[in-house]
Amino acid sequence: MARIVTIRTVAERAGCSIATVSRVINRSAPTSADVEARVNAAIAELGFRPSEIGRALKTLRTRTLGVLIPSLTNPVFAASVAGMQAAARARRHTLLLTATDYDPGAEAELVETLVAQNVAGLVLTVADADRNGTLDLLDAENIPYVLVHNEPQGEGRAAVCVDNAAATFALTEAMIAAGHRRIAYLAGRFATSDRSRRRYEGHCAAMAAAGLAASAPLELDYLGEAPGHAEALAGLFASSAPPTAALCSNDLLALSVIGALRDLGLKVPRDVSVAGFDGIALGRAMSPTLATVDTPTRPMGERAVDMLFEMIEGGAAPRVERLPFAIRPGGTLAAAPADRRPRADGAPSPSSAPTP
Repeated sequence: MARIVTIRTVAERAGCSIATVSRVINRSAPTSADVEARVNAAIAELGFRPSEIGRALKTLRTRTLGVLIPSLTNPVFAASVAGMQAAARARRHTLLLTATDYDPGAEAELVETLVAQNVAGLVLTVADADRNGTLDLLDAENIPYVLVHNEPQGEGRAAVCVDNAAATFALTEAMIAAGHRRIAYLAGRFATSDRSRRRYEGHCAAMAAAGLAASAPLELDYLGEAPGHAEALAGLFASSAPPTAALCSNDLLALSVIGALRDLGLKVPRDVSVAGFDGIALGRAMSPTLATVDTPTRPMGERAVDMLFEMIEGGAAPRVERLPFAIRPGGTLAAAPADRRPRADGAPSPSSAPTP
């Protein structure tokens, strides 16, 4: 796979800061002839295409906020956008909305398009908040933005989120308390969601705390459908010691997994317990109700806009604000079936072996 060239790549090659590369590209401040030559040589050598981001907010800002989310169909992001819209409207601003469809490669182009509209600031959910060339460039140009749902581990980036690892730790504990020892972790692809990766880390920590080994994650497409997921799960649940529970990294994935398990002839929760993450309303409406982590999705959107205006109008320093979560017990999480529980030595019980 070809390496993606970002302003950070140019800065590393030229031996200078991202801000210095930005100054050379946009001629926004004087630099030495030597530095300018190194930067231009790096740009030429790497084939870097300078972005419009560094130029757009030099003009009059509109009363519009740019919003980038991964999906227009996921109720989690729809609820957050509703919160953003309410908070923006209270300040007589509107939203300009776009989605990546979980494609990290689309982020730079879409953010550039938003910034070119002279938005007052940005609210973003990106694939990876810590290794992201687009955010590096926004930082270098002092363009205000707040991440929502992302949970950056470093300093200097504003975000409103929940503690993803702690929430999944608590949900895994609930599964273990119900007698589950073989828990499959079914994840949206880590490359498209740092939230999914952080949740898996919390799951692993809870398993280790209980003296259990966490299985490797099975990464699935968030936008996939039950038949495709059933094919991906078939081998896992046909093994001699199949999981008694499936912990999914979001609710939509959990709903698809429940359908996939049904296609495989398994019933939830009689044969396999399932839990998700996010707390979408649809999970309450289904029968049995979905066990999940309930997150304040609409307040997250509202708070992200509030924080953005604190930065725009008051010069507030970027910070990460974690909102509270709650475990929502649901009918899809039940006691581990006796005939699928492992013996004390970790082997499957005789009654769980496949029939010849």
